[in-house]
Amino acid sequence: MDEALRERIFKQARAWIYQAGKTIRERINDPLIIHTKSNPNDLVTQMDKETEQFFASSIREAFPDHLLLSEEGYGDELTSLDGIVWIIDPIDGTMNFVHQKRNFAISIGIYHQGIGEIGLIYNVMEDVLYSAKRGEGAYKNDVRLPKLTENVALTEAILSLNHFWLCENRLVDEHQMQKLVKTVRGIRTYGSAALEFAFVAEGIIDGYLTLSLAPWDYAAGMVLVNEVGGMTTDTAGEPVNMLERNSVFTGNPAIRQPILEGFIKRGKK
Repeated sequence: MDEALRERIFKQARAWIYQAGKTIRERINDPLIIHTKSNPNDLVTQMDKETEQFFASSIREAFPDHLLLSEEGYGDELTSLDGIVWIIDPIDGTMNFVHQKRNFAISIGIYHQGIGEIGLIYNVMEDVLYSAKRGEGAYKNDVRLPKLTENVALTEAILSLNHFWLCENRLVDEHQMQKLVKTVRGIRTYGSAALEFAFVAEGIIDGYLTLSLAPWDYAAGMVLVNEVGGMTTDTAGEPVNMLERNSVFTGNPAIRQPILEGFIKRGKK
C-alpha cells in the first residue's frame, strides 16, 4: 500500500472511530436490547450491531473496492485477505459494556494483501485512541509509545490471562497454569482483548495469553504490538491465521518462549 493511500485511509478510519465512540458515549445509559450468541455469556447488543452497520455502510460508500471482516454479520464472506480488508469489532468487551459501561473498545485493523497496515483501538469511555501505521510507530493519542523493554524476566512480568484457562481444554494443564501464575510477578484480566493488546503495546503489561480469539479481536492489536517490537503468535509459536479463531500469545519477545515452551501444551487450538 502506498503511503498516500494509507494516510487517507488512516485519517478516515480515525474520524469514523471517533464518531462512533461519541455516539456510544451519548447513548451509554439508554435501555439495551441484549441477545446471546454461542452461549449465555456471549452477549451482543443493538449497539454492537448499529455500530458495525455504521462502519460497513461508511466503508462501502467511501471505499467500494474494500472488503470487511467483522463480528456481527455486516461483513463479507472471505476466503483470503487479498486486496484491502477492514477487520472490525464494533464493541470489544460487550460484557463490560453491558455490566460496567466502561472497559470496552472499538477495534479496527486494516490489512493489505494480508499485511497489517493500520491498527486503531479506541477506549471509548476514556476517550483514548491507540493507533499505528506499519513502519511508523504506535501512539496513545498523540504520544508515541516507546519500544518494549528488552530482557524482561518472566519473574518480573505482568501477564494478562482470561478465565478460559480454568476450563477444560486440551491445551491446558491446570498444574502448569498454576505454576505459571506463581512464576510471574502478577496476573491481570481486563475483559477486552483489544484493550489487552493495547496495554501490551503501551508496555503496562508484558504479555497476553488467551485460548480463543477471532480475527476481529486481534487484527488491530497485532499492528500496534508489532510497531513497539512485540510479537504475536498462536500458542504453538506459529503465525496466527487471520481468517479463523486462534489461541494467542502477544507480548514481549523475552517472555514468549519461556511461556509457550514451558507451560503450554503444543497445538494451535
